[in-house]
Amino acid sequence: MIEAWVDRGTYFMTMLLLVLGLYGIILKRNLVKKLIGLNIFQTAIFLFFIQGSTKFGATVPVVDSRLGTGAMNYVNPLPHALILTAIVVSVAITGVALALLITIYRRYRSLDERILLERMRQSS
Repeated sequence: MIEAWVDRGTYFMTMLLLVLGLYGIILKRNLVKKLIGLNIFQTAIFLFFIQGSTKFGATVPVVDSRLGTGAMNYVNPLPHALILTAIVVSVAITGVALALLITIYRRYRSLDERILLERMRQSS
């Protein structure tokens, strides 16, 4: 029973990060905290994909004469390349979001959702 928990520990930690990120995105009212929740959520998804692409006893996908050419001896590099691309996109999204948050703060002097909605209604 304990072995099943230990074997799936990384999945449980990933689910914990997913829930934590979703909590930050949905229930927090400060836009910076929402952005932090989004980053935590994205990181959990990255970890989930990388964890799913691992193989016990496999090695990097560089052909080795000792291991042969069988695909079962090597880790699939495609999920790693996709996640590397997703990390770059995530950093770009975070940078743009931070620039937007600075602009919003300069205009409305707040990053709280309720205050922003109230001030946006007053200005229009």
